[in-house]
Amino acid sequence: MARTATDIPVPDLTGKLAVVTGASDGVGLGLATRLAAAGAEVVMPVRNPRKGEAALAKIRQQHPDADISLRELDLSSLESVAALADQLTDEGRPIHVLVNNAGVMTPPDRQTTKDGFELQLGTNHLGHFALVARLLPLLRAGRARVTSQISVAANRHSINWNDLQWERAYSGNRAYSQSKIALGLFGLELDRRSRAASWGITSNLAHPGVTPTNLLAARPEVGRSRDTTTVRLIRALAARGILFGEVESALLPALHAATSPSAGGGRLYGPDGFRHFSGPPAEQKLYPRLRSPEDARRIWTLSEDLTGASFPSA
Repeated sequence: MARTATDIPVPDLTGKLAVVTGASDGVGLGLATRLAAAGAEVVMPVRNPRKGEAALAKIRQQHPDADISLRELDLSSLESVAALADQLTDEGRPIHVLVNNAGVMTPPDRQTTKDGFELQLGTNHLGHFALVARLLPLLRAGRARVTSQISVAANRHSINWNDLQWERAYSGNRAYSQSKIALGLFGLELDRRSRAASWGITSNLAHPGVTPTNLLAARPEVGRSRDTTTVRLIRALAARGILFGEVESALLPALHAATSPSAGGGRLYGPDGFRHFSGPPAEQKLYPRLRSPEDARRIWTLSEDLTGASFPSA
């Protein structure tokens, strides 16, 4: 892959196992490509096998010797999450890097997961929460780095504690923001509990800034029949190098957070440019919505209750 002016070095990952959710396109595909290029064995859990095979072909075209493989995962189904965790547990390989990257963004109408959760909360947060819980022994065995991909949207709105599933009044933007705040609170609490209980896991957060991925493109499966005006504008400006980043730069904060020896737990990494929309990766102040340990413990307990997936007592 051609290196850009804002690229970063990646340490040798030979012998390491990395798992990247949402790696069939966009930032996730870019992350999987970079991890494989650094020598990691990369597992790509995907919902759509056809897109997954196309992603594998793209990586192998650039890196013919890449050690990559697909697994099935639908984060909107706790049954699917459990099946993947069981499969990886049976394979028995310690996991050294886990990037919780997959997500869905702003369906125009309220939708629910197979388990009855609001789609964005269920996919972006609860699915990843359950996955980490079920993979905990493998993560501990690998003394893993867990990086959860949040969003600049986690710096807006709040957790809707009185209507967590948005059953009374749905707002796609607010529900998306809530899902990313919840994931961020979880990622920070995971690091605190790991340190308290000596799990050996380092957990941090990243966000890609603003980039023209498929999150706001036409997605018939979430009720969006055409690209949004927002994503068309982002594409046009990003192509001209104005304000927003491209995928190659947007993946760098998560790549840094997941691999750099200098990236620590309990921290947030994102682009360092104007309003953190683009630019080289750097540590950033935690968003105010992510700073409350009490909120983190609250969302943790709620997530255990909702998913039935539990962690050892810290």
